[in-house]
Amino acid sequence: MKIYDWPTGPYPARVRIALAEKNLRPQVEFVLVDLYKGEHKKPEFLAKNYSGTLPVLELDDGTFIGECTAITEYLDALDGAPTLTGRTPREKGVIHMMSKRAELELLDAVSVYFHHATPGLGPHVEIYQNPEWGFSQRDKALRGMHYFDGILKAQPFVAGEAFTMADITLIGGLIFAGLVNVPVPMECEALLAWYAAMQERPSVKNRIAMSEPIEAS
Repeated sequence: MKIYDWPTGPYPARVRIALAEKNLRPQVEFVLVDLYKGEHKKPEFLAKNYSGTLPVLELDDGTFIGECTAITEYLDALDGAPTLTGRTPREKGVIHMMSKRAELELLDAVSVYFHHATPGLGPHVEIYQNPEWGFSQRDKALRGMHYFDGILKAQPFVAGEAFTMADITLIGGLIFAGLVNVPVPMECEALLAWYAAMQERPSVKNRIAMSEPIEAS
């Protein structure tokens, strides 16, 4: 399999963490797509992923799978023992609900702020910007942080008692927030403690180095 991504990107981080959690790193070749050169918006890449976003998974049969949730579902199902997307109907429903909330209320909101209210990826990529919309989404992200702080006061992980795709999505959001200087409010103590613990998780800590060449044993 191939993963097209940008090593430090918050969305690629979601798939990299899932790969590590599923012990699939040896089965994947990473292909660098330079965001700052706008390679993800060029025809060659758009032929792989219509939406022009990263990451993208390419299977050995030539199938391309975009969108972090879809890629994570595929990877999680490979061994027939899903640990990230749920085993029972209830687990699946709750995990998907909370993962979507992490996207809407935090990760995507920070993304809009980055692309509209900061220099973003530069003038060659950011053809249109609406700063007012960007700042409103930054405020939405801060509200989202307070929401997840409340969730994590009541349970150890975003979707309940186990680490799942929902946690990975929230981690992606907080990675992005850190990159664009939108800090978690100090009063969100549960969220801050949870994120500190997540950053010590090997799949999170080693996500950037994951794409470095594997040394021969």
